[in-house]
Amino acid sequence: MLVHLIRHGETDWNAVRRVQGQKESQLSPLGRQQALQLAAQLATFPISRVYCSSSIRTRETAAILFRERSLETSYHDSLREIHLGPWEGSYYDDLAARDPEQFHNFWHCPDRFAVTGAETFQQLQLRGMQALESITDPLEQDEIAIVSHGALLKAMLCHFEGRHLSRLWEPPRMANCAHSILQLDAPGRGQILQYAGVDYRHLGQPLTKVP
Repeated sequence: MLVHLIRHGETDWNAVRRVQGQKESQLSPLGRQQALQLAAQLATFPISRVYCSSSIRTRETAAILFRERSLETSYHDSLREIHLGPWEGSYYDDLAARDPEQFHNFWHCPDRFAVTGAETFQQLQLRGMQALESITDPLEQDEIAIVSHGALLKAMLCHFEGRHLSRLWEPPRMANCAHSILQLDAPGRGQILQYAGVDYRHLGQPLTKVP
């Protein structure tokens, strides 16, 4: 099974560096343009089903990405972004001044991030992997898409790379509408073929595309 992992397009909160987490925001004009550009690239892949975070920004992204196809799409709370509790809605610059220790941990030592009322990255990774295992069957010769969020997708990819969560934010950068491809071999096991647009095919098999 091939799993296409897609981050949502830029939002109005991304543009002003405001913490989203599980609060709602909408795609910016640039975010809609990013989704349109990615839609053209995805057209060559025989994706059969779409699993989408229940957040508005991911719903909007998925609607643009697959508007030319009649694909079964389901929405899942388990695919939402990391829950950041009291941080959500704040501006990053304000958080850096208000909570410098945890702000540093979030970006530089994510394995140590701990804010009361927020998820840890360990909890996020576990949630993401449980969601992936609940919606995939590695034995199926199929291609699906998951439209989700940057921190969740990077936490999941850390698992498949064997990368410690302390290194979560290392490149490749998970930009808006970044497209990664995962080949599943067994539950919780697989190979990364593409990471945020960076070709990792030397680690797995060639990608399958519609001729």
